[in-house]
Amino acid sequence: MVKKTNDAHDELKQLFQNNREWAQKETDADPQFFARLAGQQAPEYLWIGCSDSRVPANQIVGLLPGELFVHRNIANVVIHTDLNCLSVMQYAVEVLKVKHIIVTGHYNCGGVQAAMQNQQFGLVDNWLRNIRDLYHASADELAQLSNDQEKLNRLCELNVKAQVNNVCHTQIVQNAWARNQELTVHGWIYSLENGLLKDLGVTVNSIEQVHKIYHVAP
Repeated sequence: MVKKTNDAHDELKQLFQNNREWAQKETDADPQFFARLAGQQAPEYLWIGCSDSRVPANQIVGLLPGELFVHRNIANVVIHTDLNCLSVMQYAVEVLKVKHIIVTGHYNCGGVQAAMQNQQFGLVDNWLRNIRDLYHASADELAQLSNDQEKLNRLCELNVKAQVNNVCHTQIVQNAWARNQELTVHGWIYSLENGLLKDLGVTVNSIEQVHKIYHVAP
């Protein structure tokens, strides 16, 4: 049964109330808070994360609005034909001059799990094809793990590492390094069970750390 428009509107009233209370709370704590936000943003970080509603970027790292530039999609994938993601990266690197790009996945990711299954989920299957390819390429390593949960979480880690590589393979990042711009790419993963981040040790800050086959001359 389709709900009446008024019913749907009533359901959203609480969100507007929450917004008013949040705005008032921030203003009471810092009268200049929104005045500063209205000025030019100057974040030092670009966060590329999963769209999962349980992984709120700013809250996880304790940063305020204006301090973290964010791009999110299903399973935190960086695809070279995704103009949305690439445009965000270019703006962050070339205009905002962020110093860090942080690719952040999370354990028990539904997108990664879907890529591991032999069934159709719809349009998202095309999006997750890259992870399915990674799943196939990592079959020998994953076969050494004892259960499906371990395999899923390991593939979540491997996906983050793969996306870090994809970020570093872009002209956007390589051109920044070529002009000696300070820029480091990181791979992190988040645990839904305890709220903690883990550094996966795939930090890249120069073209020398990228395989030569992916070097793109500026």
